[in-house]
Amino acid sequence: HTTFVCDVNSNFAVVRRCRHRSTGVEYAAKFIKKRRSKSSRRGVSREDIEREVSILKEIQHPNIITLHEVFENKAEVILILELVAGGELFDFLAEKESLSEEEATQFLKQILDGVFYLHSKQIAHFDLKPENIMLLNRSVPHPRIKIIDFGLAHKIDFSNDFKNIFGTPEFVAPEVVNYEPLGLEADMWSVGVITYILLSGASPFLGDNKQETLANVSAVDYTFDEEFFSNTSILAKDFIARLLIKDPKKRMTIQDSLQHPWIKPKDTQQALSRKESAVNMEKFKKFAARRKWKQSVRLISLCNRLSRSFLSRSNISVARSDDTLVSYQSPVLLRMQNSF
Repeated sequence: HTTFVCDVNSNFAVVRRCRHRSTGVEYAAKFIKKRRSKSSRRGVSREDIEREVSILKEIQHPNIITLHEVFENKAEVILILELVAGGELFDFLAEKESLSEEEATQFLKQILDGVFYLHSKQIAHFDLKPENIMLLNRSVPHPRIKIIDFGLAHKIDFSNDFKNIFGTPEFVAPEVVNYEPLGLEADMWSVGVITYILLSGASPFLGDNKQETLANVSAVDYTFDEEFFSNTSILAKDFIARLLIKDPKKRMTIQDSLQHPWIKPKDTQQALSRKESAVNMEKFKKFAARRKWKQSVRLISLCNRLSRSFLSRSNISVARSDDTLVSYQSPVLLRMQNSF
């Protein structure tokens, strides 16, 4: 029997820093609230929890979070995961004064390596986005990327069509929006969106609301606006354009992406164009700041909801606030905060 001591001063009681009692090694403990009944919408179904655990047990890669142990009590399943404490990649990059495309591709290559490993096992992540691209340790000279949160991941069975509407509107592929069969190709679309944002500080399909965003995705309505892409290389834009293709079968595969000349230059001229082209840091910093503001708003909203829930359970009457800034989703899994 292994004992872990967990930090109870966490924000959500969703993911907590914990340490192994005998070794002192720190881990992340992800608490997943189990659904009490099939008819209930609170918590996560047994099937979904078992799928996530099964996938995490199967994967072992330097650029993917590692599962160490699984515990279960009456109300929750607790995943003991590798502690990824370096923060989000985008936050780390936003602190830089300048960033060449060559430097950007060094980080992107790590993301692609992780996705290549997943796809080699027919595993689709289905929720690739900046929040799930983390750094193991930001203090080292060459930080290592870690892909996290496999709550939506599925093992693809090519003999059976799989359809679902899930993920984060900004980053989902058209086949998700249109409720069409899903496969590994959906991850490649997300990689294209992430790359677009990284280079420009603009989100290609983001609308004024969720419906407009989804309509933009379905129509593949995006451009390389000169305001955002004035210093972007032709190769970088070609890389993105080959990923943001509506037909999944025509989209670059992970193998294609790793061989693309922007990631793997074929000659000196291609390597030089990457070195001389730069990320739009002014726009990217503004994008990162807006994301942080939105995350803070969601946190405040969540805390307000949890407070009202606690007071309600204590038989204290609380009036519903009319000025809640964002709609509330279950705090059980962070991935649900922006899902459909």
